Amino acid sequence: MRRELQALEASNAERVSKHLVMAARYLDDDPEFALEHANAAVRKAGRIGAVREVAGIAAYAAGDYALALKELRTHRRISGSQAHLPLMVDAQRALGRVDKAMEEATSDAAESLDAEGKAELAMVVSGIHADAGDDQAALTALEIPQLDKNRGFSYSPKLFRAYADALRAVGRDSEAMSWDRQAIVAEAALGMGQFSEPEIVDLGDDLDDEEARRTVREAQKRHSAERPGEDAPAVSTDSDGHQPPAEEEAAADNDAPGERVGREPETDTDRDRG
Repeated sequence: MRRELQALEASNAERVSKHLVMAARYLDDDPEFALEHANAAVRKAGRIGAVREVAGIAAYAAGDYALALKELRTHRRISGSQAHLPLMVDAQRALGRVDKAMEEATSDAAESLDAEGKAELAMVVSGIHADAGDDQAALTALEIPQLDKNRGFSYSPKLFRAYADALRAVGRDSEAMSWDRQAIVAEAALGMGQFSEPEIVDLGDDLDDEEARRTVREAQKRHSAERPGEDAPAVSTDSDGHQPPAEEEAAADNDAPGERVGREPETDTDRDRG
């Protein structure tokens, strides 16, 4: 993204980058506000593929599916990337264009997706079948090579839970419980969900002492204040907040070694968090 922004005049590139940072920061907590920043970036740098990509993702998160389709199609046209095909198919589904959604989901472009993309697309297709009342087809859509109960990748917990829900819909409750448990095991192995590690602030060498202290105080406030209805963040070892390299490689190639997922941990959740 930094390289793409170098095509802009320097002061404009700085303004656009700040909007993109704010869009990313608020994407989960306030997607409408994130979309405002993304739209501001588009107004200043509409020909930059990464900017249209961020706008499409923010629009999808905010529930503006027509805008999400527009922006993600523009990003695809500029970049040639099919990475967001699952979001585009889901946006078509949300807009009631089921036939168009299925057409894109079964296109040649779908075959070019990486393992994570294929897992995401399978969940969207499963949802389309479930919407139509075909629970068996919804289950079958999830039975893909990425559904490996003994290996954990970044997409595994979500895929395992989707499969558990599909099993439950066809009356296979005991199997569903097993997959629900395995989703928790995968999260524990990957350090995701309730097992995720806290944000670690990189102060850098160019910050003075007072700015460094202020940065740390702000980070501590973010992680000490519980949000309504949510558990306090788990405290564990240092992390930079990004996926482990093994997960990133696994998302690109499903044959790459993933985290081994064993049986359900014997320790209770509180001790795992510690």
